Amino acid sequence: MSYNKVLVPEAKEALNQFKMEAAREVGVTLKDGYNGDLTSRQNGSVGGQMVKKMIQTYEQSMK
Repeated sequence: MSYNKVLVPEAKEALNQFKMEAAREVGVTLKDGYNGDLTSRQNGSVGGQMVKKMIQTYEQSMK
């Protein structure tokens, strides 16, 4: 059971693509669906990469 809910359902696919792109950039192989076999470090690196890219995008929009 997932406790993470997408606030804008229409954005779910875009968020998933963003997650897959971030995973590729840090060298983590994600599968569609369950990825519970990954380590905390691997999952954290994907989330960290996503945040890094979001901050970069925001900073560029401020220029």
